[in-house]
Parts: sequence; C-alpha cells; structure tokens
Amino acid sequence: MNGKNDILESETALHIIKEIELNPQVTQRDLAQKLQISLGKINFIVNALMNKGIIEAKNFKNSKKKLGYMYLLTPHGLKTKMSLIQKFLIWKMKEFENLKEEIKLYKNEAYAYSND
Repeated sequence: MNGKNDILESETALHIIKEIELNPQVTQRDLAQKLQISLGKINFIVNALMNKGIIEAKNFKNSKKKLGYMYLLTPHGLKTKMSLIQKFLIWKMKEFENLKEEIKLYKNEAYAYSND
C-alpha cells in the first residue's frame, strides 16, 4: 500500500469503521487488541479516517474522570462504508474463486499421486 488513500481502501479500514459504528466509545487500544493490529497502525488509520471526514472524534468525560473520545461515523463515512462493503464482497468472491481453483488443482494432484 502506498499511503493513506490506499489504506482507506482496505479491509482493515472497513473493520475499523464497523467497530467504531458498533461502539463509538471504543479506544484505539481496544481496536488494536480486537483486530490484532498494532496500536501505531490503528492510530494511523483512525487519523486518516478523520482527515478524510469519514469519522470524527468528540470529547467526553468517561467514568474514570478523564477525557475520552467518541468516534462518530459521518454521512460521508456511511457512504464510504457502503463502498468498502461492495469492494469487500468483490475481494472475497475473487479470493473464494481462486481458493476453489487451488483446491481443485491439489485434489487432482492428490488423486493422480494416489493412482500411481
């Protein structure tokens, strides 16, 4: 990937957007743990999403008497999410077709080997 635009066109960005939509008070540390991605990468993507107007961060007081952030999906973010879902389906269907072909090749090879 070459930069922020590429990362925003990724499965990772879609997963982050979906997690934020489900839990606006999620922390970047929680996202990193849940998605098994480094905190630095989460921070980079969240900042890119904010810079592109896909999400916005609002301050709020949490129960530990310190400021926290609530991430909100913007109207532009909803459109972006839908576009990413469509791309995700295309990516996964292509991956599925490639996997089916690979399985077929290995089955044929295994069958040929077992008949020798």
